[in-house]
Amino acid sequence: MRLTIMMGLVLVARIALSQTFSEKITRTYSFEKKSADNAILIANINGSISVAGYEGDKIELEVTRTLKGKTTERLEAGKRITLGVIDLADTLIFYTEGLCSRFGRKQNHKNNGRQTKGWDYDWNRRDPDDCYEKVEYTLDYLVRVPKNTNVVVSTINHGNVKIDDVAGGIEAHNINGAIALNGISREAVAHTINGNVDISYSKNPPSACRFYTLNGDIHAWFQKGLQAELSFESFNGNFFTNITSLQSMPVAVRKEESTEGLKFKIKGNQFKIGTGGVQLNFETFNGNVYLKEKI
Repeated sequence: MRLTIMMGLVLVARIALSQTFSEKITRTYSFEKKSADNAILIANINGSISVAGYEGDKIELEVTRTLKGKTTERLEAGKRITLGVIDLADTLIFYTEGLCSRFGRKQNHKNNGRQTKGWDYDWNRRDPDDCYEKVEYTLDYLVRVPKNTNVVVSTINHGNVKIDDVAGGIEAHNINGAIALNGISREAVAHTINGNVDISYSKNPPSACRFYTLNGDIHAWFQKGLQAELSFESFNGNFFTNITSLQSMPVAVRKEESTEGLKFKIKGNQFKIGTGGVQLNFETFNGNVYLKEKI
């Protein structure tokens, strides 16, 4: 009993010593150059992201910024970590400003599975070299965008990604959290490591889509009458569907050059739904895929 009480006192003491700062950042933006290519990019680190499409023409942003430091001095120093904004006229980029690793456009970039078009944090350089974040921080995003906006979002820890009723193209990335895309109608990419991926289409997509989770299930709902070609890959998962017009296709073999000569890679299970059409790719490692048409 004494040990339990002492541990409880230590926990209370640690909580009491922790300093917390929280605020809501509310802003409204417009695309200076309006076109079908208008996009928002949210590059979050810690925190959730929720984006909803609506019939207006403004980008309505609410970010809850929470900082926790062990001392008042550390908390004050940590207040440099806040919302950063880059306005490219037809695209708005939101990111975490004030980190040791700076955010920007890289000249020589590869798609790292988390960002697109080269915008990312420079994890290999710290400014200064011995810099480190002295506070815990989260930025939780709540955003409304014009319905046809293209949306690219990513986060790493302490939050899920949720996108509702967006008619533009979508790319969503997470590391430790789920992804949910509801009421969408265009091409989409959803990629997470630890979490489920849930997709619900209000209109079947006209272009290729890819959905991936390492540790989680994929639930995908499409409108009745889906015409598609799909691939399914999993190490410890199974594929389930309520679609009866499903036909197996020949296994795809990809030829690649290697130092030891030509290498042939066999790509997972291939199926055709109806007469075929748009390409749908589903992949898990430890998880099932549930593909269903809405009844």
